[in-house]
Amino acid sequence: MKSIILIGFMGAGKTTVGTACSTHLNMPFLDTDLMIEEAAGMTISQIFAEKGEGEFRRIETSVLETLLRRTEAAVISVGGGLPLLEANRRMLKQIGTVIYLEVSPETVLCRLKGDTTRPLLQGGDAEEKVNSLIAARDPVYRMAADEILNVNDCSIEDIVTELIERTGIGS
Repeated sequence: MKSIILIGFMGAGKTTVGTACSTHLNMPFLDTDLMIEEAAGMTISQIFAEKGEGEFRRIETSVLETLLRRTEAAVISVGGGLPLLEANRRMLKQIGTVIYLEVSPETVLCRLKGDTTRPLLQGGDAEEKVNSLIAARDPVYRMAADEILNVNDCSIEDIVTELIERTGIGS
């Protein structure tokens, strides 16, 4: 059985959907952001503040290399920026079926209102940042994805059902 990899913008629901999907399929759930924090011994916000985005991206790729060596299938949620590097996109395809959870800027802003844990949204106009980041990342996510699921106004249950139907995993 192949792993299921969830990609998409912050606030798309990768962790929430991933957790529900892993429970439904009785598969382990892995979150690359948590794996990065564990490897670095600090939070993602601390990594960005103390070591910069470049070091964060280096650790991110290292975590992906670790996942590539896993033999057990899992549901894997990856950070929003992980698919930006071509090498990372290639590794994702080797690990499993890549599902892009597509979300609108309006949904992101609603879901992340008051969230201070997202380094890329700190300072300045959050709406402008979300719009420009989604516009830049959407084509990359589409290129990386085997399947695209629009998750605006969808329940977690509906997303999990659609994901399972589209991938054929667990059916």
